[in-house]
Amino acid sequence: MSAFDDLMAHERQTQALSQVAGRLGWDQETVMPRGAGAQRAEEMAAVAAILHERRTSPAVGDWLAAIDDAALDAVGQAQMRHIRRDYARATRLPAALAAEIARTRSLAHQRWAEARGAEDVAHFLPMLERMIELKRQEGAALADGGDPYDALLQDYEPGATAAGLEAMFGALRPRLVALRAACLEKPAPEALSGDYDESAQMRLSRVLAKTFGYDMARGRVDKAVHPFSSGSGDDVRITTRTNPADPFNCFYSTIHEVGHAAYEQGIDPAYGLTPLGQGVSMGVHESQSRIYENQLGRSRAFTGWLYERMREAFGDLGLAGPDAFYAAVNALKPGYIRTEADEVQYNLHVLLRFDLERDLIAGKLEAADLEEAWNARFEADFGYAVDKPSNGCLQDVHWSEGLFGYFPTYTLGNVYAGCLMQALRAAVPDWEAQLAEGDLSGVTGWLRENVQRHGGLYEPREVITRACGQEPSEGPLLEYLEAKFGALYGV
Repeated sequence: MSAFDDLMAHERQTQALSQVAGRLGWDQETVMPRGAGAQRAEEMAAVAAILHERRTSPAVGDWLAAIDDAALDAVGQAQMRHIRRDYARATRLPAALAAEIARTRSLAHQRWAEARGAEDVAHFLPMLERMIELKRQEGAALADGGDPYDALLQDYEPGATAAGLEAMFGALRPRLVALRAACLEKPAPEALSGDYDESAQMRLSRVLAKTFGYDMARGRVDKAVHPFSSGSGDDVRITTRTNPADPFNCFYSTIHEVGHAAYEQGIDPAYGLTPLGQGVSMGVHESQSRIYENQLGRSRAFTGWLYERMREAFGDLGLAGPDAFYAAVNALKPGYIRTEADEVQYNLHVLLRFDLERDLIAGKLEAADLEEAWNARFEADFGYAVDKPSNGCLQDVHWSEGLFGYFPTYTLGNVYAGCLMQALRAAVPDWEAQLAEGDLSGVTGWLRENVQRHGGLYEPREVITRACGQEPSEGPLLEYLEAKFGALYGV
Protein backbone atom coordinates (compact mmCIF):
# COMPACT_ATOMS: atom_id res chain seq x y z
CA MET A 1 0.00 0.00 0.00
CA SER A 2 2.99 2.36 0.14
CA ALA A 3 2.46 3.39 -3.48
CA PHE A 4 -1.10 4.47 -2.64
CA ASP A 5 0.08 6.37 0.44
CA ASP A 6 2.83 8.11 -1.52
CA LEU A 7 0.39 9.01 -4.30
CA MET A 8 -2.14 10.48 -1.84
CA ALA A 9 0.58 12.53 -0.10
CA HIS A 10 1.57 13.92 -3.50
CA GLU A 11 -2.09 14.57 -4.31
CA ARG A 12 -2.70 16.49 -1.07
CA GLN A 13 0.13 18.89 -1.87
CA THR A 14 -1.18 19.31 -5.41
CA GLN A 15 -4.68 20.00 -4.10
CA ALA A 16 -3.28 22.54 -1.64
CA LEU A 17 -1.45 24.37 -4.43
CA SER A 18 -4.64 24.33 -6.49
CA GLN A 19 -6.41 26.06 -3.61
CA VAL A 20 -3.67 28.72 -3.63
CA ALA A 21 -4.30 29.26 -7.35
CA GLY A 22 -7.98 29.69 -6.62
CA ARG A 23 -7.20 32.25 -3.94
CA LEU A 24 -5.22 34.27 -6.49
CA GLY A 25 -8.33 34.31 -8.67
CA TRP A 26 -10.54 35.37 -5.76
CA ASP A 27 -8.13 38.19 -4.95
CA GLN A 28 -8.12 39.36 -8.56
CA GLU A 29 -11.93 39.59 -8.57
CA THR A 30 -12.28 41.39 -5.25
CA VAL A 31 -9.37 43.46 -3.90
CA MET A 32 -6.38 43.24 -6.27
CA PRO A 33 -4.96 46.67 -7.20
CA ARG A 34 -5.93 47.67 -10.73
CA GLY A 35 -2.31 48.02 -11.80
CA ALA A 36 -1.32 44.52 -10.71
CA GLY A 37 -2.90 42.71 -13.64
CA ALA A 38 0.19 41.92 -15.72
CA GLN A 39 2.11 40.62 -12.70
CA ARG A 40 -0.88 38.57 -11.56
CA ALA A 41 -1.02 36.94 -14.98
CA GLU A 42 2.60 35.83 -14.60
CA GLU A 43 1.94 34.58 -11.06
CA MET A 44 -1.04 32.53 -12.17
CA ALA A 45 0.87 31.13 -15.14
CA ALA A 46 3.72 30.10 -12.84
CA VAL A 47 1.38 28.28 -10.44
CA ALA A 48 -0.41 26.62 -13.37
CA ALA A 49 2.94 25.39 -14.70
CA ILE A 50 3.87 23.90 -11.31
CA LEU A 51 0.46 22.23 -11.03
CA HIS A 52 0.72 20.78 -14.51
CA GLU A 53 4.21 19.46 -13.74
CA ARG A 54 2.95 17.76 -10.59
CA ARG A 55 -0.10 16.30 -12.32
CA THR A 56 1.99 14.85 -15.15
CA SER A 57 4.97 13.72 -13.09
CA PRO A 58 6.37 10.31 -14.12
CA ALA A 59 6.21 9.39 -10.44
CA VAL A 60 2.41 9.59 -10.64
CA GLY A 61 2.46 7.18 -13.55
CA ASP A 62 4.71 4.80 -11.59
CA TRP A 63 2.43 4.89 -8.54
CA LEU A 64 -0.65 4.29 -10.67
CA ALA A 65 1.01 1.28 -12.30
CA ALA A 66 1.91 -0.16 -8.91
CA ILE A 67 -1.54 0.19 -7.29
CA ASP A 68 -4.12 -2.59 -7.43
CA ASP A 69 -7.42 -0.70 -7.21
CA ALA A 70 -9.30 -3.87 -6.29
CA ALA A 71 -7.32 -4.05 -3.04
CA LEU A 72 -8.65 -0.67 -1.91
CA ASP A 73 -11.86 0.15 -0.09
CA ALA A 74 -14.68 2.09 -1.78
CA VAL A 75 -13.20 5.47 -0.83
CA GLY A 76 -9.74 4.49 -2.09
CA GLN A 77 -11.20 3.21 -5.34
CA ALA A 78 -13.07 6.51 -5.81
CA GLN A 79 -9.84 8.42 -5.20
CA MET A 80 -8.12 6.33 -7.84
CA ARG A 81 -10.94 6.85 -10.33
CA HIS A 82 -10.43 10.60 -10.14
CA ILE A 83 -6.63 10.49 -10.14
CA ARG A 84 -6.42 8.10 -13.09
CA ARG A 85 -8.86 10.20 -15.10
CA ASP A 86 -7.09 13.46 -14.24
CA TYR A 87 -3.67 11.99 -15.02
CA ALA A 88 -4.83 10.76 -18.42
CA ARG A 89 -6.17 14.22 -19.24
CA ALA A 90 -3.17 16.12 -17.87
CA THR A 91 -0.63 14.04 -19.77
CA ARG A 92 -2.42 14.83 -23.04
CA LEU A 93 -2.05 18.57 -22.44
CA PRO A 94 1.36 20.13 -23.21
CA ALA A 95 2.82 22.05 -20.27
CA ALA A 96 3.42 25.15 -22.38
CA LEU A 97 -0.23 25.18 -23.45
CA ALA A 98 -1.46 24.85 -19.85
CA ALA A 99 0.71 27.80 -18.76
CA GLU A 100 -0.33 29.92 -21.74
CA ILE A 101 -4.01 29.30 -21.03
CA ALA A 102 -3.51 30.42 -17.42
CA ARG A 103 -1.61 33.55 -18.52
CA THR A 104 -4.20 34.41 -21.17
CA ARG A 105 -7.08 33.79 -18.76
CA SER A 106 -5.80 36.46 -16.38
CA LEU A 107 -5.18 39.00 -19.15
CA ALA A 108 -8.43 38.21 -20.96
CA HIS A 109 -10.44 38.66 -17.78
CA GLN A 110 -9.07 42.16 -17.33
CA ARG A 111 -9.71 43.02 -20.99
CA TRP A 112 -13.28 41.69 -20.71
CA ALA A 113 -13.94 43.87 -17.65
CA GLU A 114 -12.61 46.93 -19.48
CA ALA A 115 -14.61 46.18 -22.61
CA ARG A 116 -17.77 45.53 -20.64
CA GLY A 117 -17.43 48.82 -18.81
CA ALA A 118 -16.81 50.72 -22.06
CA GLU A 119 -19.46 48.82 -24.09
CA ASP A 120 -16.69 48.05 -26.59
CA VAL A 121 -16.69 44.53 -28.03
CA ALA A 122 -13.75 45.30 -30.31
CA HIS A 123 -11.55 45.97 -27.27
CA PHE A 124 -12.13 42.40 -26.08
CA LEU A 125 -11.92 40.59 -29.42
CA PRO A 126 -8.13 40.06 -29.63
CA MET A 127 -8.02 38.35 -26.24
CA LEU A 128 -11.19 36.39 -26.97
CA GLU A 129 -9.74 35.19 -30.27
CA ARG A 130 -6.59 34.08 -28.48
CA MET A 131 -8.55 32.26 -25.77
CA ILE A 132 -10.75 30.46 -28.31
CA GLU A 133 -7.69 29.32 -30.25
CA LEU A 134 -6.05 28.01 -27.06
CA LYS A 135 -9.21 26.17 -26.01
CA ARG A 136 -9.55 24.64 -29.47
CA GLN A 137 -6.00 23.35 -29.05
CA GLU A 138 -6.80 22.04 -25.59
CA GLY A 139 -9.99 20.35 -26.76
CA ALA A 140 -8.16 18.67 -29.65
CA ALA A 141 -5.37 17.46 -27.35
CA LEU A 142 -7.82 16.07 -24.77
CA ALA A 143 -10.23 14.56 -27.29
CA ASP A 144 -7.64 12.16 -28.68
CA GLY A 145 -9.55 11.99 -31.96
CA GLY A 146 -13.00 12.55 -30.47
CA ASP A 147 -15.18 15.67 -30.24
CA PRO A 148 -13.14 18.58 -28.78
CA TYR A 149 -16.20 20.16 -27.17
CA ASP A 150 -17.11 16.90 -25.45
CA ALA A 151 -13.52 16.74 -24.18
CA LEU A 152 -13.78 20.25 -22.69
CA LEU A 153 -17.16 19.39 -21.18
CA GLN A 154 -15.53 16.67 -19.02
CA ASP A 155 -13.84 19.35 -16.90
CA TYR A 156 -17.27 20.42 -15.68
CA GLU A 157 -19.54 17.38 -16.03
CA PRO A 158 -17.70 14.05 -16.31
CA GLY A 159 -19.64 11.57 -18.40
CA ALA A 160 -21.80 14.15 -20.17
CA THR A 161 -21.89 14.60 -23.95
CA ALA A 162 -23.10 17.49 -26.05
CA ALA A 163 -25.47 15.14 -27.87
CA GLY A 164 -27.06 13.98 -24.62
CA LEU A 165 -27.42 17.54 -23.35
CA GLU A 166 -28.88 18.65 -26.68
CA ALA A 167 -31.59 15.99 -26.39
CA MET A 168 -32.47 17.05 -22.85
CA PHE A 169 -32.46 20.74 -23.78
CA GLY A 170 -34.61 20.00 -26.81
CA ALA A 171 -37.24 18.50 -24.51
CA LEU A 172 -37.11 21.56 -22.24
CA ARG A 173 -37.29 24.31 -24.83
CA PRO A 174 -40.86 23.99 -26.22
CA ARG A 175 -42.58 23.77 -22.82
CA LEU A 176 -40.49 26.64 -21.45
CA VAL A 177 -41.31 28.81 -24.46
CA ALA A 178 -45.00 28.01 -24.14
CA LEU A 179 -45.05 28.74 -20.40
CA ARG A 180 -43.19 32.01 -20.88
CA ALA A 181 -45.59 33.14 -23.59
CA ALA A 182 -48.64 32.30 -21.49
CA CYS A 183 -47.32 34.12 -18.41
CA LEU A 184 -46.19 37.24 -20.26
CA GLU A 185 -49.67 37.65 -21.73
CA LYS A 186 -50.97 38.20 -18.18
CA PRO A 187 -50.69 41.50 -16.26
CA ALA A 188 -47.30 41.98 -14.59
CA PRO A 189 -47.32 41.78 -10.80
CA GLU A 190 -46.62 44.80 -8.65
CA ALA A 191 -42.88 45.50 -8.35
CA LEU A 192 -40.59 46.96 -5.72
CA SER A 193 -39.84 50.65 -6.10
CA GLY A 194 -37.46 53.13 -4.53
CA ASP A 195 -33.82 52.95 -3.48
CA TYR A 196 -32.40 50.40 -1.05
CA ASP A 197 -29.24 51.31 0.83
CA GLU A 198 -26.38 49.14 -0.41
CA SER A 199 -24.70 48.76 2.98
CA ALA A 200 -28.02 47.58 4.41
CA GLN A 201 -28.29 45.11 1.53
CA MET A 202 -24.90 43.68 2.44
CA ARG A 203 -25.89 43.36 6.09
CA LEU A 204 -29.06 41.47 5.23
CA SER A 205 -27.19 39.34 2.68
CA ARG A 206 -24.93 38.12 5.48
CA VAL A 207 -28.00 37.26 7.56
CA LEU A 208 -29.35 35.29 4.64
CA ALA A 209 -26.03 33.48 4.18
CA LYS A 210 -26.09 32.34 7.81
CA THR A 211 -29.79 31.42 7.60
CA PHE A 212 -29.01 29.05 4.74
CA GLY A 213 -26.24 27.41 6.76
CA TYR A 214 -23.11 29.19 5.50
CA ASP A 215 -20.35 28.89 8.12
CA MET A 216 -18.86 32.39 8.33
CA ALA A 217 -15.98 31.07 10.45
CA ARG A 218 -14.81 29.25 7.30
CA GLY A 219 -15.91 31.83 4.76
CA ARG A 220 -16.62 35.47 3.98
CA VAL A 221 -18.93 37.58 1.81
CA ASP A 222 -17.45 40.25 -0.46
CA LYS A 223 -18.57 42.23 -3.50
CA ALA A 224 -17.60 41.54 -7.13
CA VAL A 225 -18.83 42.45 -10.60
CA HIS A 226 -19.89 38.85 -11.21
CA PRO A 227 -20.92 36.88 -8.06
CA PHE A 228 -19.02 33.64 -7.51
CA SER A 229 -17.95 31.07 -4.93
CA SER A 230 -14.32 30.05 -4.44
CA GLY A 231 -12.48 27.42 -2.43
CA SER A 232 -13.30 24.23 -0.57
CA GLY A 233 -12.93 22.69 2.86
CA ASP A 234 -12.17 25.24 5.56
CA ASP A 235 -11.82 28.29 3.28
CA VAL A 236 -14.88 28.80 1.07
CA ARG A 237 -15.56 32.39 0.03
CA ILE A 238 -18.47 33.96 -1.81
CA THR A 239 -19.16 37.29 -3.46
CA THR A 240 -22.35 39.14 -4.29
CA ARG A 241 -23.27 42.49 -5.83
CA THR A 242 -25.59 45.36 -4.96
CA ASN A 243 -27.91 47.63 -6.91
CA PRO A 244 -29.80 50.35 -5.00
CA ALA A 245 -32.84 49.85 -7.26
CA ASP A 246 -32.86 46.05 -7.08
CA PRO A 247 -32.14 44.44 -3.70
CA PHE A 248 -33.35 41.06 -4.96
CA ASN A 249 -30.24 40.91 -7.16
CA CYS A 250 -28.06 41.05 -4.06
CA PHE A 251 -30.12 38.71 -1.91
CA TYR A 252 -30.67 35.98 -4.47
CA SER A 253 -27.10 36.18 -5.76
CA THR A 254 -26.02 35.63 -2.16
CA ILE A 255 -28.35 32.67 -1.62
CA HIS A 256 -27.23 31.17 -4.94
CA GLU A 257 -23.55 31.39 -4.04
CA VAL A 258 -24.26 30.06 -0.55
CA GLY A 259 -25.66 26.96 -2.24
CA HIS A 260 -22.28 26.44 -3.91
CA ALA A 261 -20.39 27.24 -0.72
CA ALA A 262 -22.56 25.02 1.48
CA TYR A 263 -21.81 22.11 -0.84
CA GLU A 264 -18.07 22.63 -0.38
CA GLN A 265 -18.39 23.19 3.37
CA GLY A 266 -20.65 20.15 3.73
CA ILE A 267 -18.26 17.59 2.23
CA ASP A 268 -16.95 14.95 4.63
CA PRO A 269 -13.83 16.53 6.24
CA ALA A 270 -11.99 13.22 5.83
CA TYR A 271 -11.88 13.97 2.09
CA GLY A 272 -10.14 17.33 2.53
CA LEU A 273 -7.33 18.11 0.05
CA THR A 274 -8.05 14.98 -1.97
CA PRO A 275 -9.96 14.54 -5.25
CA LEU A 276 -13.07 13.65 -3.22
CA GLY A 277 -12.89 16.88 -1.21
CA GLN A 278 -14.72 19.07 -3.69
CA GLY A 279 -17.98 19.09 -5.62
CA VAL A 280 -18.14 16.21 -8.09
CA SER A 281 -19.31 18.30 -11.05
CA MET A 282 -20.62 21.72 -11.93
CA GLY A 283 -24.03 20.25 -12.72
CA VAL A 284 -24.33 18.84 -9.19
CA HIS A 285 -22.84 22.06 -7.84
CA GLU A 286 -25.43 24.09 -9.71
CA SER A 287 -28.19 21.86 -8.37
CA GLN A 288 -27.30 23.08 -4.91
CA SER A 289 -27.12 26.77 -5.79
CA ARG A 290 -30.35 26.65 -7.78
CA ILE A 291 -32.38 24.69 -5.24
CA TYR A 292 -31.21 27.08 -2.51
CA GLU A 293 -32.03 30.13 -4.64
CA ASN A 294 -35.26 29.04 -6.31
CA GLN A 295 -37.19 26.08 -4.93
CA LEU A 296 -36.33 27.16 -1.37
CA GLY A 297 -35.42 30.86 -1.51
CA ARG A 298 -38.26 31.90 -3.85
CA SER A 299 -40.89 29.66 -2.27
CA ARG A 300 -44.02 31.22 -0.83
CA ALA A 301 -43.02 30.00 2.63
CA PHE A 302 -39.57 31.58 2.64
CA THR A 303 -40.52 34.82 0.90
CA GLY A 304 -43.04 35.43 3.69
CA TRP A 305 -40.17 35.32 6.18
CA LEU A 306 -37.93 37.45 3.94
CA TYR A 307 -40.69 40.03 3.53
CA GLU A 308 -40.60 40.74 7.25
CA ARG A 309 -36.80 40.92 7.33
CA MET A 310 -36.81 43.43 4.47
CA ARG A 311 -39.43 45.59 6.18
CA GLU A 312 -37.24 45.62 9.29
CA ALA A 313 -34.22 46.65 7.22
CA PHE A 314 -35.81 49.12 4.78
CA GLY A 315 -39.24 50.09 6.08
CA ASP A 316 -42.30 50.11 3.83
CA LEU A 317 -41.68 48.23 0.57
CA GLY A 318 -44.63 49.68 -1.32
CA LEU A 319 -46.27 46.26 -1.67
CA ALA A 320 -49.66 45.12 -0.39
CA GLY A 321 -48.31 42.27 1.71
CA PRO A 322 -46.53 38.89 1.66
CA ASP A 323 -48.51 37.57 -1.33
CA ALA A 324 -47.64 40.63 -3.42
CA PHE A 325 -44.03 40.28 -2.28
CA TYR A 326 -43.99 36.61 -3.38
CA ALA A 327 -45.33 37.61 -6.79
CA ALA A 328 -42.71 40.37 -7.09
CA VAL A 329 -39.88 37.97 -6.23
CA ASN A 330 -41.05 35.56 -8.93
CA ALA A 331 -42.13 38.07 -11.58
CA LEU A 332 -41.56 37.24 -15.23
CA LYS A 333 -40.38 40.20 -17.22
CA PRO A 334 -38.38 40.90 -20.35
CA GLY A 335 -34.66 41.15 -19.69
CA TYR A 336 -31.22 40.57 -21.11
CA ILE A 337 -29.19 39.26 -18.19
CA ARG A 338 -28.93 35.53 -17.50
CA THR A 339 -28.09 35.91 -13.82
CA GLU A 340 -31.13 38.15 -13.29
CA ALA A 341 -33.57 36.00 -15.26
CA ASP A 342 -36.61 34.37 -13.70
CA GLU A 343 -36.85 30.60 -13.40
CA VAL A 344 -38.91 30.21 -16.57
CA GLN A 345 -36.63 32.18 -18.88
CA TYR A 346 -33.26 31.40 -17.31
CA ASN A 347 -32.65 28.18 -19.21
CA LEU A 348 -33.38 29.85 -22.55
CA HIS A 349 -30.40 32.13 -21.84
CA VAL A 350 -28.23 29.08 -21.18
CA LEU A 351 -29.31 27.23 -24.33
CA LEU A 352 -28.27 30.25 -26.42
CA ARG A 353 -24.77 30.17 -24.95
CA PHE A 354 -24.49 26.39 -25.27
CA ASP A 355 -25.16 26.52 -29.00
CA LEU A 356 -22.84 29.48 -29.63
CA GLU A 357 -19.89 28.09 -27.71
CA ARG A 358 -20.16 24.71 -29.43
CA ASP A 359 -19.91 26.55 -32.74
CA LEU A 360 -16.94 28.61 -31.49
CA ILE A 361 -14.98 25.50 -30.50
CA ALA A 362 -15.95 23.67 -33.70
CA GLY A 363 -14.78 26.58 -35.87
CA LYS A 364 -18.27 27.17 -37.24
CA LEU A 365 -18.27 30.62 -35.62
CA GLU A 366 -15.38 33.05 -35.14
CA ALA A 367 -14.94 35.63 -32.39
CA ALA A 368 -15.33 38.50 -34.86
CA ASP A 369 -18.84 37.26 -35.71
CA LEU A 370 -19.94 36.46 -32.16
CA GLU A 371 -21.73 39.72 -31.40
CA GLU A 372 -23.83 39.52 -34.56
CA ALA A 373 -24.64 35.85 -33.97
CA TRP A 374 -25.54 36.48 -30.32
CA ASN A 375 -27.82 39.40 -31.15
CA ALA A 376 -29.61 37.52 -33.92
CA ARG A 377 -30.18 34.44 -31.75
CA PHE A 378 -31.31 36.54 -28.79
CA GLU A 379 -33.91 38.41 -30.84
CA ALA A 380 -35.16 35.14 -32.31
CA ASP A 381 -35.48 33.53 -28.85
CA PHE A 382 -36.75 36.48 -26.82
CA GLY A 383 -38.49 38.69 -29.35
CA TYR A 384 -36.57 41.94 -28.84
CA ALA A 385 -33.15 43.29 -29.74
CA VAL A 386 -30.05 43.53 -27.54
CA ASP A 387 -29.54 47.20 -26.68
CA LYS A 388 -25.85 47.21 -25.67
CA PRO A 389 -22.92 44.75 -25.46
CA SER A 390 -22.98 44.49 -21.65
CA ASN A 391 -26.51 43.14 -22.04
CA GLY A 392 -25.34 40.85 -24.83
CA CYS A 393 -22.15 38.96 -25.56
CA LEU A 394 -20.10 40.86 -22.93
CA GLN A 395 -22.37 40.13 -19.98
CA ASP A 396 -20.78 36.86 -18.80
CA VAL A 397 -17.24 36.33 -17.54
CA HIS A 398 -16.99 32.70 -18.65
CA TRP A 399 -15.45 32.93 -22.11
CA SER A 400 -12.81 35.39 -20.95
CA GLU A 401 -11.84 32.72 -18.39
CA GLY A 402 -11.77 29.99 -21.04
CA LEU A 403 -14.67 28.14 -19.41
CA PHE A 404 -16.00 26.53 -22.57
CA GLY A 405 -18.28 23.64 -21.59
CA TYR A 406 -19.39 25.30 -18.35
CA PHE A 407 -22.63 26.96 -19.51
CA PRO A 408 -24.71 23.80 -20.13
CA THR A 409 -24.14 22.69 -16.54
CA TYR A 410 -26.35 25.58 -15.39
CA THR A 411 -29.39 24.04 -17.02
CA LEU A 412 -28.30 20.54 -16.06
CA GLY A 413 -28.13 21.82 -12.48
CA ASN A 414 -31.70 23.09 -12.76
CA VAL A 415 -32.79 19.66 -13.97
CA TYR A 416 -31.01 18.02 -11.04
CA ALA A 417 -32.56 20.55 -8.64
CA GLY A 418 -36.03 19.69 -9.91
CA CYS A 419 -35.39 16.02 -9.17
CA LEU A 420 -33.94 16.77 -5.73
CA MET A 421 -36.85 18.99 -4.74
CA GLN A 422 -39.31 16.26 -5.65
CA ALA A 423 -37.45 13.89 -3.31
CA LEU A 424 -36.99 16.53 -0.60
CA ARG A 425 -40.72 17.27 -0.41
CA ALA A 426 -41.39 13.62 0.29
CA ALA A 427 -38.56 13.33 2.84
CA VAL A 428 -39.30 16.59 4.72
CA PRO A 429 -43.10 16.93 4.52
CA ASP A 430 -43.26 19.98 6.82
CA TRP A 431 -40.57 21.89 4.92
CA GLU A 432 -42.88 24.82 4.18
CA ALA A 433 -43.74 25.32 7.85
CA GLN A 434 -40.03 25.28 8.70
CA LEU A 435 -39.16 27.83 6.02
CA ALA A 436 -41.98 30.12 7.09
CA GLU A 437 -40.15 30.40 10.43
CA GLY A 438 -36.81 31.06 8.77
CA ASP A 439 -35.59 27.58 9.73
CA LEU A 440 -33.64 26.08 6.84
CA SER A 441 -31.90 23.39 8.88
CA GLY A 442 -34.28 20.59 7.88
CA VAL A 443 -34.00 21.10 4.13
CA THR A 444 -30.31 22.01 4.04
CA GLY A 445 -29.62 19.09 6.39
CA TRP A 446 -31.33 16.71 3.96
CA LEU A 447 -29.24 18.08 1.09
CA ARG A 448 -26.06 17.84 3.12
CA GLU A 449 -26.76 14.23 4.03
CA ASN A 450 -27.91 13.06 0.61
CA VAL A 451 -25.73 15.14 -1.74
CA GLN A 452 -23.11 17.40 -0.23
CA ARG A 453 -21.24 15.14 2.18
CA HIS A 454 -20.31 12.71 -0.58
CA GLY A 455 -18.11 15.18 -2.45
CA GLY A 456 -16.56 13.24 -5.32
CA LEU A 457 -17.28 9.77 -3.93
CA TYR A 458 -19.80 8.96 -6.68
CA GLU A 459 -20.14 9.97 -10.33
CA PRO A 460 -22.41 13.00 -10.95
CA ARG A 461 -25.54 11.23 -12.18
CA GLU A 462 -25.12 8.58 -9.47
CA VAL A 463 -25.18 11.27 -6.77
CA ILE A 464 -28.57 12.48 -8.00
CA THR A 465 -29.91 8.99 -8.59
CA ARG A 466 -28.98 7.85 -5.08
CA ALA A 467 -30.56 10.95 -3.52
CA CYS A 468 -33.76 10.77 -5.57
CA GLY A 469 -34.21 7.04 -6.01
CA GLN A 470 -34.43 7.39 -9.79
CA GLU A 471 -32.42 8.55 -12.78
CA PRO A 472 -32.48 12.32 -13.34
CA SER A 473 -34.73 13.70 -16.08
CA GLU A 474 -36.21 17.06 -17.09
CA GLY A 475 -39.75 16.03 -16.07
CA PRO A 476 -39.74 17.13 -12.40
CA LEU A 477 -38.30 20.56 -13.28
CA LEU A 478 -40.94 21.20 -15.93
CA GLU A 479 -43.74 20.01 -13.63
CA TYR A 480 -42.49 22.28 -10.84
CA LEU A 481 -42.25 25.33 -13.12
CA GLU A 482 -45.64 24.78 -14.73
CA ALA A 483 -47.34 24.27 -11.37
CA LYS A 484 -45.69 27.25 -9.67
CA PHE A 485 -46.04 29.80 -12.45
CA GLY A 486 -49.36 28.44 -13.60
CA ALA A 487 -50.73 29.25 -10.14
CA LEU A 488 -48.97 32.62 -9.96
CA TYR A 489 -50.22 33.78 -13.35
CA GLY A 490 -53.46 31.86 -13.62
CA VAL A 491 -52.47 29.91 -16.75
